[in-house]
Amino acid sequence: MTPYWAALVGAISSSLVGQVLLKAGTGDGTGSFITQLFRWQTIVGLGCYGLGALLYIVALRKIPMSVALPCTAASYILIALIGWWAFNEPMGMQKVAAVLLIATGVALLATA
Repeated sequence: MTPYWAALVGAISSSLVGQVLLKAGTGDGTGSFITQLFRWQTIVGLGCYGLGALLYIVALRKIPMSVALPCTAASYILIALIGWWAFNEPMGMQKVAAVLLIATGVALLATA
């Protein structure tokens, strides 16, 4: 794996962690937006998004944007599974089919 592909994997991973932390930062959903904004999970989640953006910039130095951006859709697969497992979000057959289509598309682009 080249350093640029490693940077892309790092960008995807960092953004994924950021997304999970932002969801966790919502708490039980009853607090104000300001309360949510200053929870540690939200602050760290935003930092993860920033790190993901920096790593994505590194990846774009050698990976074509037409490949790199669609590869970030790999996070959708993991987010769907994490949402189902950690946050009790529904995972019906339609969502499973959509995740499989995304996985197929990402695999095709990554090997192109």
